[in-house]
Amino acid sequence: MNAGHLFYGSSVFLMVMGVFIALTGKHLIKILLGIDLFDVGLNLLIISFGYVNGGTAPIFSRYPHVFKNVVDPVPQALVLTAIVIGVAEIAMGLAIVMRIKEKFGTCNISKLKELKW
Repeated sequence: MNAGHLFYGSSVFLMVMGVFIALTGKHLIKILLGIDLFDVGLNLLIISFGYVNGGTAPIFSRYPHVFKNVVDPVPQALVLTAIVIGVAEIAMGLAIVMRIKEKFGTCNISKLKELKW
């Protein structure tokens, strides 16, 4: 079994667990944690697309034999950006949850009658 397959499987598992927790959670913090778990799984999946077994860093060199197995740097840059966006997303979500807790006194979705359509 290749290490890439392990990354693919664990990333899909994290994404499925994140969606499950986000959809079945009744507490707002659990829903945010499910969204964050999905985000981590997606980041791992993107990184695993750029993975090369035995690959080296993509640094320019005078020696052409170094460029045979090079890891793709684009997924790493995308994931770095996605991590920053994910942190901002979770921070904004937690701020909204704190305001809901202050106003309504609970974070349980089934008890929040004013938020229903």
